[in-house]
Amino acid sequence: MPFGYASPEQIMRDKADYARKGIARGRSVVVLQYVDGILFVAPNPSRALHKISEIYDRIGFAAVGRYNEFEELRLGGIRYADINGYTYDRSDVTGRGLANLYASNLGRIFTESIKSLEVEVVVAEVGETKDGDAIYRLTFDGSVFDEHGFAAMGGQADAVSTRLKERYRESMSLADALEVALTALTEPGGERPPVAQLEVAVLDRNREHRKFLRLTGARLERLLAQTTTPPPAATPPPAAKPSGEDTPPPTGPEGDVDDGSSPL
Repeated sequence: MPFGYASPEQIMRDKADYARKGIARGRSVVVLQYVDGILFVAPNPSRALHKISEIYDRIGFAAVGRYNEFEELRLGGIRYADINGYTYDRSDVTGRGLANLYASNLGRIFTESIKSLEVEVVVAEVGETKDGDAIYRLTFDGSVFDEHGFAAMGGQADAVSTRLKERYRESMSLADALEVALTALTEPGGERPPVAQLEVAVLDRNREHRKFLRLTGARLERLLAQTTTPPPAATPPPAAKPSGEDTPPPTGPEGDVDDGSSPL
């Protein structure tokens, strides 16, 4: 047997393990249906790097993992949508077509490249009615999952999915859906991220033309005020300590980045 030989099965397992470890360091993202469309929620401390974006009029994109890798996928999806919408018809651009494109690219990279992409992606499309909504979750190896009602991805995806299953119900209002998403994203007994560290967007079927809308600032605060659990208050300044008492250095949750070099 030649020195350094590894079986194809072992190579694939190693690449899959490598991708999973990278994705596991990123914060989870939740995508779920509500009565008027589809809601995206993600803890994100960066104001410059988005995990949730618009692809086309009624198609949204969410991702977790290495930012520079899923950003290339996002831009490729926009080019695909623009070219096909211009060449044929805007109705020919669908979430299913975009999911198939991403699945092909992810599967080819996973099979042919030395390193697989450390990303997990959701493509969501809002329809004219609730039955026309679609949520597709894609993994690093090109596998596609047609999710119904909600999807979760990222480092704590299994635990988040379990909490979603316990609380999700069909035809929720936007405020109720946001409450369910935040509850699922928060560890039991943990504190919710402050408003400034939340990235929230919707695909609202009632909007004219472009269905994608980011919820930020006062609009998001008003929506949070309608949830059953109040939003976290601003962090008060630390209390004064007796002279000579040491103050431990602040620590942050795993995955805090804003340069694109680590999982987001």
